[in-house]
Amino acid sequence: MSVTSVGRTDRAAVLCGVGGWLPRRQVGNDELAARLDTDDSWIRTRTGIRSRHLAAPDEATSDLAVAAGRRALTDSGTRHADAVVVATTTPDRTCPATAPAVAARLGLSGAAAFDVGAVCTGFVYALAAGGGLIASGAADRVLVIGADVYSRIVDPADRQNAVVFGDGAGAVVLRAGHADEPGALGPFDLGSDGDHEDLITVAAGGSRVRADPDRTSRAERHFAMRGKEVYRHALHRMTDSARTVLERSGLAVDGVDRFVPHQANLRILRTVATDLGLPADRCATHVETAGNTGAASIPLALADDHAHRVLRPGDRVLLTAFGGGLTWGSCLLTWPDLPPTAEPAHREEEPVHREAEPAHREEEPVHREAEPAHREEEPAP
Repeated sequence: MSVTSVGRTDRAAVLCGVGGWLPRRQVGNDELAARLDTDDSWIRTRTGIRSRHLAAPDEATSDLAVAAGRRALTDSGTRHADAVVVATTTPDRTCPATAPAVAARLGLSGAAAFDVGAVCTGFVYALAAGGGLIASGAADRVLVIGADVYSRIVDPADRQNAVVFGDGAGAVVLRAGHADEPGALGPFDLGSDGDHEDLITVAAGGSRVRADPDRTSRAERHFAMRGKEVYRHALHRMTDSARTVLERSGLAVDGVDRFVPHQANLRILRTVATDLGLPADRCATHVETAGNTGAASIPLALADDHAHRVLRPGDRVLLTAFGGGLTWGSCLLTWPDLPPTAEPAHREEEPVHREAEPAHREEEPVHREAEPAHREEEPAP
């Protein structure tokens, strides 16, 4: 069913629902400091992070994605979607994609479903892909999810990264509408630079290098990031991409009501906001209590802002992100009038998924201690 009115050709994707989900286990800095030869002050000074949520051993990316997707669908007023797009760096398996399983568990079997891999820029890329499905007429309603379980790929003994990353999922629902409606997406700016692919990597586990413990090092089998160089590229790319979107829209920077950047760390968020000329109180910050949740960070920040009524109908919202690849992207939208939703950290009776069938009881996650790190690392970006 097309919503394009007679005589109108401005079919566009309109955001009509949002939701977020964080795992039950919240890990504070003191718990990490006890095994990583550091302290709360060191972590806060370099990242601004106080705590992060970590998935239980039996929780996978799809479990978080389903919970966030269900909340977004409920917020949108429908359980229907023609397509499901999941942005993730940590799929349940190398093959197949995670999105079809997420769609099936949400009762959306038959819907188009695929993953997007652009690391921390993944949600903005997925948002553009979902918007494209609607603009082309291939779908009238799309569920876009950003979900990552970084605790599966980050070495728990790596002080540089273990203190930064957390697990979570955020989602939005897009519907077909018109470009002048509140919630309409665009313009977008997307880009990449593969000459610097080595700055953010998991070296082993793909077709280039197998994750064979006998032929690869521990470091090659875990997430690695060259912090100082990533910091420099992130500031430059996020700032320039955000400016490009503002120029394309004709909106002056003082017309931005809410700035929602990828929640890399507090230093990056504040520096990019300052470089754009935005006051700190217009910048969404969810990283303090969730850490860097990768592709989930922007939709989680949106869900958190919406739950706490920070976002108001009519607000001009600027999104921007940077991730491995290298990739970057930005988007502008006007916030729509949405019904209230629960904050991402709130838990309810949604079951944790296990292979073959869902569980119907709540279980306490088991925490696995890891060996302490004994090396000095450069500070996280």
